[in-house]
Amino acid sequence: MLAGRYLRAKRSQGGVALISIISFVGIMLAVAVLITTMSVMNGFRAELLGRILGFNGHIYVTGGVLDGPERAPAVERIRQVPNVVQAASVIEAQAIAMGPEQITGAIVRGLSARDLAATKIVSSNVTRGSLRGYGQGEYGGDAIVVGDRLAQALGVGPGDTLTLISPTGGTTAFGGTPLQKPYTILATFTAGMSQYDQAYIFMPFEQAQLFFGREGTADAIEVRLTDPDRALRMKADINKAAGPAALVSDWTQRDASYWGALKVERNVMRLILAMLIVIAALNIISGLVMLVKNKGRDIAILRTIGAGQGSILRIFFLTGAMIGLAGTVAGVALGVLISTYIDPIQTVVERVTGQAVFSSDVYFLSRLPAKIDWTEVAGIVAFSLLISFLCTLPPAWRASRLDPVEALRYE
Repeated sequence: MLAGRYLRAKRSQGGVALISIISFVGIMLAVAVLITTMSVMNGFRAELLGRILGFNGHIYVTGGVLDGPERAPAVERIRQVPNVVQAASVIEAQAIAMGPEQITGAIVRGLSARDLAATKIVSSNVTRGSLRGYGQGEYGGDAIVVGDRLAQALGVGPGDTLTLISPTGGTTAFGGTPLQKPYTILATFTAGMSQYDQAYIFMPFEQAQLFFGREGTADAIEVRLTDPDRALRMKADINKAAGPAALVSDWTQRDASYWGALKVERNVMRLILAMLIVIAALNIISGLVMLVKNKGRDIAILRTIGAGQGSILRIFFLTGAMIGLAGTVAGVALGVLISTYIDPIQTVVERVTGQAVFSSDVYFLSRLPAKIDWTEVAGIVAFSLLISFLCTLPPAWRASRLDPVEALRYE
């Protein structure tokens, strides 16, 4: 009751309502910013991880097992391993794509029709045309599937002809020579990441073998699991199934520097923004110091009528704790609200400013993602309350040690 009265007291009555409001707003905004930022970074990582691992494999098998008749049985054995959802022989090489409007570099990936259909990030996101007839039908092995951005840049679409140049396709007595061949575009796709949509072309596996001079072999066997986080634990099982001539690596090794940098950035961002909560909570100290000074006579009277030091400490501790608790609760509500409606907020900001807040050309993703991690929110709440309570203790302890005689000497 006393703590609430002191918080509501006007300045003329010795209260510190303005400083209390500033402390409350500071903690609220700091908590909201931390929750929103971490939610966006969590969403960014989840979207990026989902799209990259949806487009690429989780485990890669290379080595001597790829050559000759050993590859097909190895692929079948890998498919029988528990938690493996897909195993596919892949050829991936660079080529030059020539359209009627532009010439550009592209990455051609050779996949069978079965494996392309199982790659849901492509087969479920066809924007124009259809995958029906891939590797067969009217166009036979000359049908390709092109990223939507790449097709737009080249000025082509389904049914059009796209000429590809392989730098290593032809073989003569003098070595490898470039091979040029026209292909018919069957469909276009969008994976939601610009680096894939503007660079990748899918070609039937057997045609890719011929076009890039890889007859009888493959570049790798890509393996997808039910859970990408199991990749490290399942490498031994995959290696056993593939055979002694196989070399096995996982997605964390292939892009170790990239994922490591993303993790470090996330941890540093959390630490920096956590300092905002500390700075905001420091306002509680200044407010309570002024409150203790203004309420010196009240403290002395309470002490003379029997209130102990512990009672005085609890009064002023609750005063600061209520500010921290209210600011934290309001900050959580605001942060969760912003994170939940991040897409409409982004749209409004872009319309008002006329600028792209989240450019897909820079961040690879076409929208600003946000994923609320409630465990992390609980950690933020605990940290905010802890800092608020710690900042409350020094002035509350000082109030409890105030000598009533000294406080009333000049009253």
